[in-house]
Amino acid sequence: MRVRARYGRKEIKRISRTATLGGLFLSFLKIGLVGFGGGLAVIAQIRTVIVQKRYWLSDFEFAEGFALAQSLPGTSAGNVATYVGLKLRGWRGAGVALAGFILPSTLLMIVLAILYRHLRYLPDTERLFHGLNAAVVALIIVTAWRMSKSTLQHRWQWVVGVLACVTVVLVGATVIEVVLAAGLFGVFVDSFAEKPLQVWHRMRTASSRRRRRIVSRLSSRRRKRGADGSKETLREYLLRSLVSDRTSQEVDQDPTGETDEPDAVSSTLKDRMLSIAPLGIAVPLLVKFGLLLTICAVFMRIGSITFGGGFVMIPLIEAEAVNNHHWLTHQEFTDATALGQITPGPVLVTATFIGYRVAGTLGALVATVSIFLPSFLMTIAAGTSLRRFRDNQIVQSFLRGVTPAVSGLLIAAAITFGRTGIHTWIGLILALASGVVLVRFRPNPFWVIIGAGLLRFLLGVVLW
Repeated sequence: MRVRARYGRKEIKRISRTATLGGLFLSFLKIGLVGFGGGLAVIAQIRTVIVQKRYWLSDFEFAEGFALAQSLPGTSAGNVATYVGLKLRGWRGAGVALAGFILPSTLLMIVLAILYRHLRYLPDTERLFHGLNAAVVALIIVTAWRMSKSTLQHRWQWVVGVLACVTVVLVGATVIEVVLAAGLFGVFVDSFAEKPLQVWHRMRTASSRRRRRIVSRLSSRRRKRGADGSKETLREYLLRSLVSDRTSQEVDQDPTGETDEPDAVSSTLKDRMLSIAPLGIAVPLLVKFGLLLTICAVFMRIGSITFGGGFVMIPLIEAEAVNNHHWLTHQEFTDATALGQITPGPVLVTATFIGYRVAGTLGALVATVSIFLPSFLMTIAAGTSLRRFRDNQIVQSFLRGVTPAVSGLLIAAAITFGRTGIHTWIGLILALASGVVLVRFRPNPFWVIIGAGLLRFLLGVVLW
């Protein structure tokens, strides 16, 4: 019996370390069920399962996948799941891993979207969403602050971050324009500006050192020969040294025309009605198809150009869903983002909520697939030639420009959310308290958001 038990344990361990499609799906399904917090928290859970429990990848291989995921658009956790599946079972494994990872959060968001219409207008639920929104604003600001510490290292990066925030909030520029402009500026800095600037900085440093040495010598001579002559010599030298090169840097008529035709023969009318009937059935289907096509185009564009993770996509999704297409109000979008934070998995399931509100369950599925599809395809393409992608100078230069703009875009999103989601001084205090807790204690954001919502609800019951 002992031999059989020992053999059975070895067999179970061997099977668990064999990366089958079913095993991939179940492993990432479990991660998707408990993956609260998003970002690095979920990636840490993926590493625990894939590297430490299943031994499917080594630490070095997982680190390579993580670096690749950070360099691609979309969410880093979704990209890591895709890379792991690709590494183990090819493109089929990539599809199975990503499907298992996003399935729980997608289904849960559809349920919340169905209940939202009824819950949103029940008494006292307004206070619950008020607390959730305040904590989300704090979470976005804290995320922007943490990112800025590692991404804003040079003066030009600070300028890019500030300009990104200002152009979105005050000028009303779209996020697509900001991302493309920042990426192209990064390519310019790497290709043309940074090396000459470094050379100029070194020349300027050497010149200042030489000037200090000469001034010190002249000062010592002045002490020896007297103040008058040395003062004149020092003034002449300074006049000569101030001459330097300057560099300059320079956007229906629906002719229902009711052809009020006179009443015709009844048989003619019947024939016309029969001929129009298929058109009457086809028009709603065409309208529905056109709406689904619009949803697909919008979210595929968002998923293909937005670098930096789910939070960075929030202002772009808001611009498309609220400002351009008017699918949701600002308040509804803020609530959708809060729901995306309290569900497991990536925050991009906010797209699921929007798709359901626009075109029902089919719209939710189309929106979800569309926003994850570009990064899925890019991860497969880049994962098959990882070294070439990672060493591509143009790609890395583009990312160097986009990365500092991400912090500015997040601050712009927090400002927009604050305008629509925080209405009272209680909400402002909750946002400040949530920010302090997130910075000081670094808890899972899920508990902070839930706690803020429940606290606001209780305060509403007790106070007013």
